[in-house]
Amino acid sequence: MGKILKDIKFSVLDLAPIKEGSNAAESFKESLELARLAEQWGYNRYWVAEHHSMPGIASSATSVLIGYLAGGTNEIRIGSGGIMLPNHSPLVIAEQFGTLESMYPGRIDLGLGRAPGSDQLTARALRRFQSDGNDFPELVEELRTYLKPYEDTQLPVRAIPGEGLKIPIWLLGSSDFSARLAGRLGLPFAFASHFSPDYTVPALNTYYNTFIPSDILEKPYTMVGVNIIAADTDEKAEFLATSSQQQFLNLIRNNPTPLKPPVPNMEEVWSAYEKSIVQQQLKSSIIGSKETVARKLQAFLDITQADEMIINTQVYSQADRKRSYEIVKNIVM
Repeated sequence: MGKILKDIKFSVLDLAPIKEGSNAAESFKESLELARLAEQWGYNRYWVAEHHSMPGIASSATSVLIGYLAGGTNEIRIGSGGIMLPNHSPLVIAEQFGTLESMYPGRIDLGLGRAPGSDQLTARALRRFQSDGNDFPELVEELRTYLKPYEDTQLPVRAIPGEGLKIPIWLLGSSDFSARLAGRLGLPFAFASHFSPDYTVPALNTYYNTFIPSDILEKPYTMVGVNIIAADTDEKAEFLATSSQQQFLNLIRNNPTPLKPPVPNMEEVWSAYEKSIVQQQLKSSIIGSKETVARKLQAFLDITQADEMIINTQVYSQADRKRSYEIVKNIVM
């Protein structure tokens, strides 16, 4: 028998949007406000994502933001969705998340991705060397080794704090590369359905088919990302969704901008060709009233049979963003 919405957990993915006419400082205040509400409403975890050189996203110093959010909440898990590991030394990430786990024990998640989280020029500025992501398995293994107890490794270089701490590691993906690696390592897997919808089911199947039980997991555990914009009416939700549509449109135009206010008519903003690209990229988005979102969310669960969903809501108004998560809470909790 298939799962129903109340069978699974729901979490929040926050891209810490910088809105047109605002700034990063305001973005962080709004993220903390939302994290506190998510905790109050019973969401399972609150993740922020690493992006760089993006005028509309404030979460570039991801570990720092995680500390800020964890310090302002009490129980909800806070983590990365994700840290783009090829941008960093595994030792530095072990130390950063060891520090976070030491400050907020039992509440920190470390989600790892292999993409740069930016364009190639920015990736070069971050990494100082070229990488195609194929060294990701070795970087993951190095990071995991730093987090093992010292008596098990006798490493000459040690992650302090970090070693011996049980920090949950997730692998994130938008293709089957990390799905296969997560399966082989017996780690939980999170898939970016919210921007890679066509690969969702194939990647999940790859994970299930390659999963080997580990001391971390006895059976597979999956989480899928989903864009949800919920409002009191379908019409209002469709209007609010034009902000995220403009954001993707500006990305494909290679002109990223702060998150823009919604517009009454996207036909005046994009060409037919651009519209087709944006709609393809966002086709798994769920937009509408409580009734519409509940129906489409269950349909998405029917397809994925995920253990957890992590929700991204990119709307311009903080009040509308809070209302959207509240509507979802009323559906699933």
